[in-house]
Amino acid sequence: MLRITELKLPLNHPEEALAAAIRNRLRITPRDLIRYTIARRANDARDKMDIQLVYSIDVTLKNEAQVLARFKRDRHVNPTPDTGYRFVAKAPANYDGPRPIVVGAGPCGLFAGLLLAQMEFRPIILDRGKVVRERTKDTWGLWRRSELNPESNVQFGEGGAGTFSDGKLWSQIKDPRHLGRKVLTEFVKAGAPPEILTEAHPHIGTFRLVTMVESMRETVEKLGGEYRFGTRVEDVDITEDADGTRRLTGLTFHTGERIEAGPVVLAVGHSARDTFAMLHRHDVHMEAKPFSIGVRIEHPQSWIDEARFGPCAGHPDLGAAAYSLSHHCKNGRTVYSFCMCPGGTVVAATSEVGRVATNGMSQYSRNERNANSGIVVGIDPARDYPGDPLAGIALQRHWEERAFAAGGGDYRAPAQRLGDFVAGRASTALGSVIPSYKPGVTPTDLAECLPDFAVTAMREALVAFGQQIPGYDHPDAVMTGVETRTSSPVRITRGDDFQSVNTAGLYPAGEGAGYAGGILSAAVDGIKIAEAVAVQLTKDCSG
Repeated sequence: MLRITELKLPLNHPEEALAAAIRNRLRITPRDLIRYTIARRANDARDKMDIQLVYSIDVTLKNEAQVLARFKRDRHVNPTPDTGYRFVAKAPANYDGPRPIVVGAGPCGLFAGLLLAQMEFRPIILDRGKVVRERTKDTWGLWRRSELNPESNVQFGEGGAGTFSDGKLWSQIKDPRHLGRKVLTEFVKAGAPPEILTEAHPHIGTFRLVTMVESMRETVEKLGGEYRFGTRVEDVDITEDADGTRRLTGLTFHTGERIEAGPVVLAVGHSARDTFAMLHRHDVHMEAKPFSIGVRIEHPQSWIDEARFGPCAGHPDLGAAAYSLSHHCKNGRTVYSFCMCPGGTVVAATSEVGRVATNGMSQYSRNERNANSGIVVGIDPARDYPGDPLAGIALQRHWEERAFAAGGGDYRAPAQRLGDFVAGRASTALGSVIPSYKPGVTPTDLAECLPDFAVTAMREALVAFGQQIPGYDHPDAVMTGVETRTSSPVRITRGDDFQSVNTAGLYPAGEGAGYAGGILSAAVDGIKIAEAVAVQLTKDCSG
């Protein structure tokens, strides 16, 4: 089988045009083409008057070797890559060794648990929050009634923070083993639309993620895995081997229960601040990591569609338009769009009492009124929060508390018209763009909720973004604060064996440990961690 890449056709091409384009591209007759499948589809909208669909196509031909030889210098015609997943290990027959423990049931923990179950190691998956449907009810409690459950919210519970997001399933990680394909394939098995296997920028949306997470939990349990919800790890036991090696040997839960521990996958997410502090007290090696801070910005989706697609806006093959923006500012800071959610809503994403944090969310349909995105400023430990590894958490909390107060002290969020923000004046009312954040917003001055360097940089960047996307700097665009949880502010350092560099048996994983950013990269990291655990357990069994 061969793969053709960068095969372009007009937006409104008839179905039969694809086969004709394949034949023309390979210079073959209709009899030579046995079958074809779409491997990937994207769009090229740089010319709004001539938007192209861009395909990667897998083809089966009668004389593939001859065709490949003819195109040996063409980088767009190659053998189809093998994207099948192969397990690196499997539990020995009648395995009676330690059951691996996975702490956290977000994308990373979910895939670590799934892979360990598929390799027959019968993992135990712990999560401080609730099953996904109960967690959803608690999350709506904050959005509708300003009632926060610190253990069950956007950040904590089955599915992790990615459940209440746009459900984006792409990343920029290097993936030579095609582990991302394994993730997408498992998602389709669990009920995701098959289109995620071919779309260049696939997404799922919150409602579909809920049912998929339930299906995957059922699969893990059928394979011998065990879930324990409402189980927060309060403390760890670390002992020292005869050779001086520090080793994790036990976990204590908030209920007081203690269990012996073999390998422990730590996939707690970027908001498990109490867990980071506990591990820091035990001298588990960690370091402060760069992250970003800013706001959520909203425009009517129709504005973005028209700006990106021109007269083709609304075409069903294009869907709701997205964007990606970046600007390097005079003060040395970089401002960029983050986690852009077409046709979505801004959501309350705090997990701590007395603090406000925002995030973005979309459903699969992406048909809500507004587009929203984080507009954030990159910050780094050496310049902005020097000191111990937990200094970034203190910085996040400070600005989340300021946002809570500015919003009115009841989980409403501070908001401002873009025009007022750029002009340096407080908003007393909002304009034509209706904010989507629940439980509501309070017009104010967002400069009170952000570091001065971030305010200066964002004012410059927003004007620059208006030159990149006409209308982006419309004075009525709504900015809602604060966006502080773009990524983990710490990295729990691990070695080549994926274990903590100074605590054997502890496998820091995913976004919370500083090794991923988003659903797909976190899930891929979960697979890698599961493989490392399985290889170690197999090695231990063999003596």
